[in-house]
Formats: sequence, structure tokens, C-alpha cells
Amino acid sequence: MAIVAKKIQDSKTRAIGELKEALGASKDFIFTDYRGLTVEQISALRRQLRAKEVHYKVVKNNFARLAFEQLSTPDVSSYLAGPTAVAIAPKDSNEVAKILFDFTRETPALKIKGALVGDTVYDAAQTEAFSKLPGRLELISMLMSVMNGPARNLAAALNDIPARLVRTINAVADQKGGAA
Repeated sequence: MAIVAKKIQDSKTRAIGELKEALGASKDFIFTDYRGLTVEQISALRRQLRAKEVHYKVVKNNFARLAFEQLSTPDVSSYLAGPTAVAIAPKDSNEVAKILFDFTRETPALKIKGALVGDTVYDAAQTEAFSKLPGRLELISMLMSVMNGPARNLAAALNDIPARLVRTINAVADQKGGAA
């Protein structure tokens, strides 16, 4: 359990406020343990995440705990132990989880602690299962494909009738042309 000071310094209050502002811009967070990563590895990970408009922020656990409490989110204090970095995903956290788990395959030093997606807290195993689900854009494309299927089949069936007629006329013309 963290020790709460009786009087908080202004710089710490400001730091908590800035962290709260950064965390408040999103509803999805993935907590990682970055111990053992080199600067180059963290920079490479940040580049990959930045491409998806994700902020990867190393946080002070006590500050993060206070910021999450002020945001009235479910309790994530169990993930705020040891060196912690938070991937703040403004949209499609599924893709972020995929990037992080792909990175852990290449660099086993990175450990996924868990995630807060919406109002649901996931442990590491649940976060991995979440990363294997299709993303939002994939689901939309699947839905559109299913919705377009009947219309596509109807168009093909309606187009087949005149096509058969044309093929039959061509076959008759070929027979008459061959007989002469």
C-alpha cells in the first residue's frame, strides 16, 4: 500500500494533474513492465505505437494511482507496482495490444501487466486473448462483406440471364456458320 503524504507539494500536485489530463483523454490503457529494455528498444516501441497515435508513458506508480482514482476508473492499483509504463490508447486498443504482444515476442524483457479497456480490467492473459480478437476496422469490413453478399449474389443472378442468352445466340451462330 502506498504512503499518502499529509501535505502534497505543488510540483507533485501539478505532475498528478498533468498525468490526469493525459489519462483523461482516453478510456483504454495497457500497463507494462519495461524493466530490462534498452533505450533503443523503448524508442523502437514508441515509434510503433506513435504510428497508431498511442502515447507510451513511464509513470510514477503513486501519481498514476492518484490520477486513476480522481478519474473514477476501476481499481488498477495492482498493476501499478514496480517499473510501470502505460500505453494510452485513444482508439482501438486491440491494435495496441497486438503491437505490444508482437514486441514481447521479439523482446521478452517487456512484460504486459494488464489493461483497462473502457470500464473492464483485464489481467495479462485476458489482455493477450483480447489482442487476438479482430480489431474494430476488421469487424466493420467483415460486417460490410456480409451485408454486401446478398446484393452481390442478386446482381450476379440477374446478370447471368442475359449472359446465357448471348452465349446461346453465339452457339447457334457458330453452328449455322459451320454448317454453311
